[in-house]
Amino acid sequence: MFMLRNLSKIVFGDASKESLVEIPQGQLYLVRPRSVKGYSELIFKDAAASIRRTGQEFHYQLVVQRAYEEGEEDLLEDEGQEDGGVDALIGDKDEKTFLLDESLQFRTDARSTGEQIFAWRDLSGDVGDLWEFVCDASVKPETALLFQRTALECQYERKHRRSHETATEEDLEALAYYEEPIPDASPVASPTGKSHRLLEAPTAAELFPNTTAENMAKKAAGNKGLVPVSKEEEPTAAPPAPAQPDAIGTLAEVVAELHLFDFPSGTFVLQDAKVHASVTEIGNWEYWLHITGDDREWLGQPIVDDINPVFNFEFKSFIFNHYLEDGSAYSWLLRFHEHEDLEHFQHGVMQALWEHLNKTKWGKVKDTDRDYVLEAFNDLTMEDAPEEEEEEEEEEEDDFEDADDGRQRSEHYDEDESEDDVETQPQDGNVNSQLAVGYKHDRSFVVRGNKIGVFKHTADNGLDFKTTITNIKTPKGKDFSPSKVMLHQQDQNMILQNGDNPNALYRMDLETGKVVDEWNVHDDIPVKVFAPESKFAQMSGEQTFLGLSGNALYRIDPRLAGHKLVDDQYKQYTTKNAFSAAATTEKGHIAVASDKGDIRLYDRLGINAKTLIPALGDPIIGMDVSADGRWVLATTRTYLLLIDALQKGGKNDGKLGFEKAFAKDDKPQPRRLALTPAHVAQFQHETRAPISFTPARFNTGLASEETTIITATGPFIVTWSLKKVLANRRDPYSIKRYAEEVKADNFKFGSDKGIIVALPNEVDMVAKRALQRPTRESIAMATRVGTPRKQRGSYLGRNEIVNSPY
Repeated sequence: MFMLRNLSKIVFGDASKESLVEIPQGQLYLVRPRSVKGYSELIFKDAAASIRRTGQEFHYQLVVQRAYEEGEEDLLEDEGQEDGGVDALIGDKDEKTFLLDESLQFRTDARSTGEQIFAWRDLSGDVGDLWEFVCDASVKPETALLFQRTALECQYERKHRRSHETATEEDLEALAYYEEPIPDASPVASPTGKSHRLLEAPTAAELFPNTTAENMAKKAAGNKGLVPVSKEEEPTAAPPAPAQPDAIGTLAEVVAELHLFDFPSGTFVLQDAKVHASVTEIGNWEYWLHITGDDREWLGQPIVDDINPVFNFEFKSFIFNHYLEDGSAYSWLLRFHEHEDLEHFQHGVMQALWEHLNKTKWGKVKDTDRDYVLEAFNDLTMEDAPEEEEEEEEEEEDDFEDADDGRQRSEHYDEDESEDDVETQPQDGNVNSQLAVGYKHDRSFVVRGNKIGVFKHTADNGLDFKTTITNIKTPKGKDFSPSKVMLHQQDQNMILQNGDNPNALYRMDLETGKVVDEWNVHDDIPVKVFAPESKFAQMSGEQTFLGLSGNALYRIDPRLAGHKLVDDQYKQYTTKNAFSAAATTEKGHIAVASDKGDIRLYDRLGINAKTLIPALGDPIIGMDVSADGRWVLATTRTYLLLIDALQKGGKNDGKLGFEKAFAKDDKPQPRRLALTPAHVAQFQHETRAPISFTPARFNTGLASEETTIITATGPFIVTWSLKKVLANRRDPYSIKRYAEEVKADNFKFGSDKGIIVALPNEVDMVAKRALQRPTRESIAMATRVGTPRKQRGSYLGRNEIVNSPY
C-alpha cells in the first residue's frame, strides 16, 4: 500500500496530463440482471479505460473508449471527409464517460480465470444495471490496483473538496464498495428468456422502481436483487413538517400513496401507503398543501408556482417540488387509486395556484379557459421512441471542425490584446449581461457594463474575439450601461436603451462604435419593450420597429421629426395589461405577452387582438414566434409554454390565430415545457438556487426550420427538441452544466448546431451535441470554458468550446 501511495503522487503530480491512469486493453459490458432487454450486452469488444481530469477542481471522470483495429480509424477518416470529419462518424457512441462520485458504487473483483473486473452503477439505467470493464489478461495486477486506488482518491477529492493527500487509508476504505457481488458479464442468455409481454401501460412499480410496499419490505430484508445504497450516502430522508396554518376552506381532499424521490438511487421510494392529502384556503389568496399519515405529519407547504406541479393520468400520479428555507429541494409523488381522485385533486391544486397568482376567484373563469389551464399542466410526454429513431436523430448531428488555437483570451475588451494578457477574473466589477446575435453578418455582441465585446463567428463554427466598444456614452457625453439592445438595419446599427431614461432610445453606429442618435419616443409614453418590425427585419434596411409600454402598442419611426412614435399606429388599452414581451413573425404578425400571463395575437398594429390566449397566472418574461407563425413560445420563470396557433376545423380551418380569432369554444393547444420535478430537485440540490429560465428562443434562419428551443437556468443550458416535444417523448430536453451562471444564450443564425453562451466573464460557442440527457452525473458535472480537450466522443474539441473571456 505504501508503494501505491507513492505511485499515486506520481499519477496526480503532473497537472498538464489530462489522463491520470489507464488500463490499455479490456472489454466493456452493460449488465442488466433484471431486464427483459437481455442479461448482458457487449458494448466495446476492444476498449481502454482511463481516469481523467476535468475543467473543475476535485472532479474527475472515468472514461471508457473503444479501441480501433489497425486501419479502421484511417478508413473512417477517409469516409468522414465529406461528412465533417471522423468525429461525425464516431460520435459519442464510441466513448462512455462517468463522473467519479461515490454514487457510482465503483467496485472491483477478480474472475476465477484471473482477469480483473471493474464495475459501477448505470445511473441512467434501470435498478440493478451495471457497467463492467473486464481487464485483458495481459493487464498486470499492480496496474489494476493502481487504477482502483486512483478511483477511490478521485472520489475522496470530489466528496471532501480537498486533496487526496489528506486522506487516510481508513478514509479510502470507507469509499470502497463491497456489499454487492459483481454478476458475471459474460454474454449469456437472459435468465428470463425472451419477453412476449403485450404492449400495455407499465405498472407504478415499473415506472417508479422500489415504490411498492412489497419492494420496500424486500429492501428492508436485504433483497440482493436491489441496488443497495452505500454507507457514505444515506437514502434521502423526508424533512420534518412545519406547523400547519388554520384553514378557512377546503378545495380538495383525497387518500393516496406518498413517495419521495431518493437522490442516491434516482427513484421514487414509497414513504406511506395511505396518506390524506388536502388543499385548503388559509386567507389572503394563500393556499396550503397538507399531507398526513396515520403515524406522522408528512408535509405542509404553500401552493406557489415553484412547486412545479405535474399531473400524469396514465399512472394516476401527481408530482411536485417542496423547498425548505435553506434552499433544499425535495420531489414528492402522490399516487391515486382512481382517476377520479386525481382529477378532483388536480382541480383543487390548479384552482389554488391560479387564484394565488391571479388574485381572482376560479369560478369567474370561463369553462374553456379553465380547461386550457388544466390541460397545460398535464404530463404529455410519456412515450419512448424506438431506438432506431433515436439513433437516426443522433446521426443527423453535425460535428464542429477543429479550429480554436487553444489560447486563453483576456477578459478586457482591449484593442491591443496580447497573447500574454490572460487575466481571467473581472477587474471592473461588471459581468456579461446581454447577447445580440447577428443575422446579416456573422457577429455576436456581448454587453458588459458600458462596454460591448464583438465576436466573429468563424467558418468552422467557432468564436473569434474581434474588438471592444468601450465607454458607451449618449451623444451629450453621459456614460451609461445599456439595459436592452437590438441589432438593426442589416446589423450596421444597434438600438440601445438606458434604464435611467425609459422614454428614449439610442442608435449606435457599429462601424464607428459610437452612439450617434438619441431618439425621444414620447414624453409621456415609456418604452418598456421594443422588437423588430418582422422576424428578419434586421437583415434589411427597415427603419421602423415596435414599441410597448405597460398598456400600449405602437410603431417607432426614427425618421420622424420630434417624437418618434407614429400616432396613427398607436393602440392604448384602458385596462392595465402590464405588457412584458413581444415577438414578430416573418410576415410581421405580432405576439404580445404580459406580466399577468396572457398572450395576444395581432395581424397588425392599431387594432384589437385577433386572439387572446388565457393566462396560467405566471408572468411572462420572454416571447418568440416561429417564422411562419405556427408556434408561439412564451417563457415564465419556471416553465416554457409552447402554443400551436394553427386552427384545425371549423370555418377558419388552416388559419393562424394571428389572422382569425379562434372559436369561443376552441382554444389553442398549450404544451407546458418544464423540467421534471425530480430534475428540478436535483438542480436545486446541486446549486441551492431555484429554477429561473432565461427568455427561450427557437433556432432561426431564412432557410432553416425551427427544430430546437434553447433557454438556461442558473449554470445549466437546456434545449428542447421540437420533434420530441410534438411526439410526446419522455425525454424531450438535454442539458449542459457550466461552472458559473449562464447570463444569456442563443443559437447561431441559420443553424441549431452552434449555441452561443455568455457566462459572467466568458463567452462560449458550444456544439448542440455536447448537451446530454439529464442524469445525476450530467447535472453534477460542471464545465469550465476553455479547458483544452482533444478526445472524441463526449469530450469537446477545441473548436467546440472557445474560451473568450474579456
